[in-house]
Amino acid sequence: MPQTKIEQFRLIAKIEGISFLLLLFIAMPLKYMMGIPEAVKVVGMAHGILFILFLYAQLMASINEKWGIKFDILAFVLSLIPFGTFYLNKRLLARNF
Repeated sequence: MPQTKIEQFRLIAKIEGISFLLLLFIAMPLKYMMGIPEAVKVVGMAHGILFILFLYAQLMASINEKWGIKFDILAFVLSLIPFGTFYLNKRLLARNF
């Protein structure tokens, strides 16, 4: 189990990123190509909850690590881009957190 705020944030970012990819590349094609809207309802709800957890974990890590507003904005924008949270994780590791 992650011990520090940054480790918690990194874990939630990975899970949220996976849920975003599932929503975009599996659930939405199922809905629009196969006529199965239930996938978007289930995965979309899970992703929404994970996104809220991501924002909370980002806030807690930012306060704890004293990130600047630029990095906070970058982290938020990356969460809106497919594969962005994985790049964010790489950046966080490079900063030796």
